Amino acid sequence: MMKHFMRMLFQVWLYSYCICLWRCLKFMVRKLTGRCELQRICYNNKPGANRTMKIETSLKNSKNKLLQTAVSVHPDTIEKIIDDILILKKISLDINPQLGVSLQACLLQIVGYRNLIVEIEKLRRESFDSDNPEHEAMLLKLWCFLKPGIPLKDRISKQWTEIGFQGDDPKTDFRGMGLLGLSSLVYFAEWDTASALQILSDSHHSKFREIGKKELSNFNKAEWEKKKFDKAIGYSFAIVGINITDLAYNLLISGALKTHMYNVAPEAPVLKHFQQTFCYLIHEFHKFWIEEDPMDIMEFNRVRNKFHKKILKQLQNPDMALCPHFAASKNPNTTLVLNPSLEHSVISHRVCEHTSSFPLNRI
Repeated sequence: MMKHFMRMLFQVWLYSYCICLWRCLKFMVRKLTGRCELQRICYNNKPGANRTMKIETSLKNSKNKLLQTAVSVHPDTIEKIIDDILILKKISLDINPQLGVSLQACLLQIVGYRNLIVEIEKLRRESFDSDNPEHEAMLLKLWCFLKPGIPLKDRISKQWTEIGFQGDDPKTDFRGMGLLGLSSLVYFAEWDTASALQILSDSHHSKFREIGKKELSNFNKAEWEKKKFDKAIGYSFAIVGINITDLAYNLLISGALKTHMYNVAPEAPVLKHFQQTFCYLIHEFHKFWIEEDPMDIMEFNRVRNKFHKKILKQLQNPDMALCPHFAASKNPNTTLVLNPSLEHSVISHRVCEHTSSFPLNRI
């Protein structure tokens, strides 16, 4: 018990010592260069994640309340905050004209990322409601894009399993991720329809798996019947899509996506940046799944965890952007419009070419 207490005491002392040493070094460097830390960061780093994350760390670790709170202000007050910081640091824009612009861009990204988390969390917590016509319209839109030309016979139907839902009512599959899961799937199916249809098609296919003599000798007849056809590609498209939405959500909440977001969003990251990230992740996961060649769907968690670690490693690179040239980010045929009455829904100007034979709000 005493050893544990002494260890904790030493860690507190070491942390305090490092903070004091860091502040002393900052003071000395400022005296030598004539520039504060914010100036040095902006002048020594190109725009992007490396600069913005260093600015964010500097502001958070400052002993000044104005600087500490700058990372959580309302976007409309950022310009005033920049002016206050320049006054506090005694920096003249006549001598440093670009500094204000650089700081503003960084703060827009920092504050925007925080606001995006709030928006995504709100969307995740909003349950799918069968009595809400807009929710039902989004679900029908998903069917239209993934099964073009094939009408949905009824709202409650086994047809939903054809696009990877578990039962005859997709509502139950959205419990974990709410409308976030549905909106992500709709966005992918709409903005990169060709990839979505290809992945859906692949998810239905099984492939013959060659079994070596040594492995074969260990199988009895029942095991052979089970193993001779290995569903190495097959998985439930919609369920996996919802699961990858959860992966993207956790990357966002943990802050791991800051590297990507700060590199692809010149100002504040918004919902479409998250949805484009989802498109990239599900596209890459599909390729990763095939490369891993799992025995069956029971290995999903292992493959997913390995894929998660791979993405985290990529995001450690400050120059990393997960989807700078991904097709979903530049599809010219679709426009993303947010409905004011349902802030998070993806409402397209394109209309499905066929209609259902049942009311949208039918349960």
